Amino acid sequence: MLKRLAALTLTLALTGTLGATTAQAQPHSPRPAEGKRVYNGLQIAFSPDTTNLFCTLGAVGTDDHQRHIAISAGHCLSDPQKKYADREIPDNVAPVYDRNDTGFGPIGYVRYFKDPEGSQTGHVTKDYMVIELVPQVTLSSQGPYLKQTGEVKSPQGPVSPNALNPALDNERLLTIGNNEIITSGQTGVWYGTVLSNDNGIYRAPAPNKAGDSGGPVIWHVPGTDLPSTANNFQATGPWAGITKAITLQWPPFNYTSSANILADLRAREAKDPGHNIFGAGFQVTSNP
Repeated sequence: MLKRLAALTLTLALTGTLGATTAQAQPHSPRPAEGKRVYNGLQIAFSPDTTNLFCTLGAVGTDDHQRHIAISAGHCLSDPQKKYADREIPDNVAPVYDRNDTGFGPIGYVRYFKDPEGSQTGHVTKDYMVIELVPQVTLSSQGPYLKQTGEVKSPQGPVSPNALNPALDNERLLTIGNNEIITSGQTGVWYGTVLSNDNGIYRAPAPNKAGDSGGPVIWHVPGTDLPSTANNFQATGPWAGITKAITLQWPPFNYTSSANILADLRAREAKDPGHNIFGAGFQVTSNP
C-alpha cells in the first residue's frame, strides 16, 4: 500500500498578494453539529504527517449513483508516473483527511484527478478532483461562510469547452462584467465581479492564497445580501466553481467554473461503457 501511495505527491498552487475587493472577514468555525460534518471550505490534507500542505473542498453532494462526493482542485496532486492521473481510482490508494482532525481518519478517498501536466496552476479547463466520502461523515451545504444552494445555471451564457452538444444550463458559463462571485478561504470571505472568462476560467478581484486551491465559489444572486459585518460575512447562493490559482494577468485570481467540472464529468460518463464515473451527475447537497 505504501509503495502505491508513493506515486502520489502533493503540490500547491502559486501564491501572491495582488488585488483587493470590497469585503473581508477573518475565518471562524462553522456552527457545531452532531457527528462529523463535511462542508465547503473544509481544509484537507493527503497525509496526517504533512498537514502543512493542504487544499480546500469546494462543494459536497451526491453523484448519479448517490455516492457522497466532494470536489476540490486537481493540481493538489501530482502523479509523475501517470499511474493514477486522469482515470478512475476505485482503490483506496489516496486517502483524504480533515486537516484539523486527522485523528478521525480518512474522510474519503480520491477517485479522480486531472494531472497538472507540468503546470503549477493545473490543467487549463479540467483542474478538478473527485473525492468519494466515507459513510461515517455527514454532508452539509453550510461552510464557514458560504451556504450553497444547488448549482449555478446560466441559460444564456457561453458553453463550457468541455460540454457535449447540446449543453445543459449548468454547463454554461457566467458572462463577464455583470456577474459577481463570492469566495472564502484563509483570509476570509470576498466578492468581486467576473472580469474575464477564459474557456471557463473566471478571473475576479477576490483574493486567494496557497492552500485555498479547490475552495468554494458561489454566484451572488442579484438582490440578495452581500457578505458584510451586518450578516457576519455570511452569504448564500448556488455553487459556481472552485479556487484555481494566482497568475500574472489582471485580475490575478483564477477560479475554475462549476460548468467546466460538471460538463467534463458528463462527457466522461458518456464515454464510459459502464456509465459509472465517480462524480458524474454531481449535485450539491441540500443538507443544512
